[in-house]
Formats: sequence, structure tokens, C-alpha cells
Amino acid sequence: MLVVSVADATTRAAAIGAALAAGVDAVQLRDRGAPGGTLLTAALALRATTRRYGARFLVNDRLDVARAAGADGVHLPAASFSLADARRLLGPSALIGRSTHAPEEAIAAGRAGADYIVLGPIFATPSKAAYGAPLGLEAIVAAGVACPVPVVAIGGITPERAVEARAAGARGVAVVRAVLDAADPGVVAAALVAAIR
Repeated sequence: MLVVSVADATTRAAAIGAALAAGVDAVQLRDRGAPGGTLLTAALALRATTRRYGARFLVNDRLDVARAAGADGVHLPAASFSLADARRLLGPSALIGRSTHAPEEAIAAGRAGADYIVLGPIFATPSKAAYGAPLGLEAIVAAGVACPVPVVAIGGITPERAVEARAAGARGVAVVRAVLDAADPGVVAAALVAAIR
């Protein structure tokens, strides 16, 4: 899963396209500061791009924008809507994910109806440094034992670390900088896809 912002949708459109062409199968639009109209414009552009590549498109937190853009579903932050409310509003076919920050949270979200959970940060990453130490691969193992849905690892993921996360039980990885800041986003994306498959 490639996580992008509104600005990325325009300034890094080529990188997003390269990642999708390399096999990335989901894009999440996450931009908590963007106004609704701006978010919808980016969502519509990303929906068109992901559709061309047969990839899923998710909107972070904003159920209204997800519906208006024809997204495949939403990704809910830990403190967002309940999974039951999101399901009621979006319907049975929507893909609904949840961010979690501990194995127990991951298991609870899976049991509460999430289609997948994102667990992290697994490795150190600058954007989460203020929140404490990374969880480590042990968190994936602990979550995977009892979590009834796929676990997606996030935080400091590189192709090499994606191999480790997969070996620990992650069914996927979510990335931002690893692809968007790469000199060749397509090459890095392909390496990430190969690590998971």
C-alpha cells in the first residue's frame, strides 16, 4: 500500500504511476489537513489512476470523500469512526482498514470487523519518533497469531525490511518515503512487491 498526500497526487503523480505499474496494489490518500474539496479533487484523480492499474483506492478517515470519489473503501485511524459505523455508512462491499499501534489493538480491530489492519511503526521512522520506540517484528508475530484478518506492516519499511516483515507474518506493507523519495520509485516498488509475494 502506497500512502500519499494531496500534494503527492499532483507533484509525484509519475512516482505513483511507476509504483502502480510495478505492482503496488493499493493507494491510500491520507491528508488530514486538506479541505474537503481539495481532498475530493485529489481523490478523483487517484481513483482514475488506480482504476487504470487495477489497484484498490482508499481514503483515510473521510467516508464522505471516499463515497464521492468511488473509492474501494476507507482506512480508519485508531481514533476515528467505529468499524461498525463505517460499515453501516459504506455498505458490505467497502474495504475498511484500521490503524493500530499494538498487537492487542490489531487483534481487537480484526475481531470487530476490519478487513485488514495496519500495525506500526514496526521499524524506526522519523514521522513517528515522538511516539516512542518502534514495535519491532515481534509485534507482527504476536498480532498474526490471533488476528483474523491480514496484518499490514508500516513504519521504516524498505525492501529488505519487507522481507523480514513478511517472514514475521505480515501479509503486506504500507510505505510513504521508501517509494515517493526514491530515485527510481518503480524499482523500489517492484522490490517491495517481490518481497511480499
